[in-house]
Amino acid sequence: MRTGLYPGTFDPITLGHIDIIRRACKIVDKLVIGVAINRDKGPLFSLEERVAMVEAECARLGEETGTEIIAHPFENLLIDCARDVGAELIIRGLRAVADFEYEFQMVGMNRRLDDTVDTVFLMAEAEHQAIASKLVKEIARLGGDISPFVTQAVREALAEKYPR
Repeated sequence: MRTGLYPGTFDPITLGHIDIIRRACKIVDKLVIGVAINRDKGPLFSLEERVAMVEAECARLGEETGTEIIAHPFENLLIDCARDVGAELIIRGLRAVADFEYEFQMVGMNRRLDDTVDTVFLMAEAEHQAIASKLVKEIARLGGDISPFVTQAVREALAEKYPR
């Protein structure tokens, strides 16, 4: 059984994240969505809200793909989280060249910490590549249409955070 770990803040989960999750399900039997606590980023949604959103959005995907998908909050080193959940692969989504430079450094450090865990990069479909949670939150805060970027449930959650 191959286990993968897809880490992120997921504040909130976007259609880009969901696309990467769908693709990851093709290469692993079990996918752990590592929801980073990351207090430094000052997330809009609480950890509990982010985990609940990930679970809700991934429930159908798990059924469709036959992949076990679980949300797992973490605050330790990514490589330690991978060990904790028994992941052989770390799944990372790439949007642009700038992402790759940062991710390249992270892979190097993670390999030095544990060379038994590999990293796999996946790119979302073209229509999802520019989506970033930070931008989605900004558009929502300013009253813009976020429907091309998130699901209905996430739109509703953002509407509660940014009432008109």
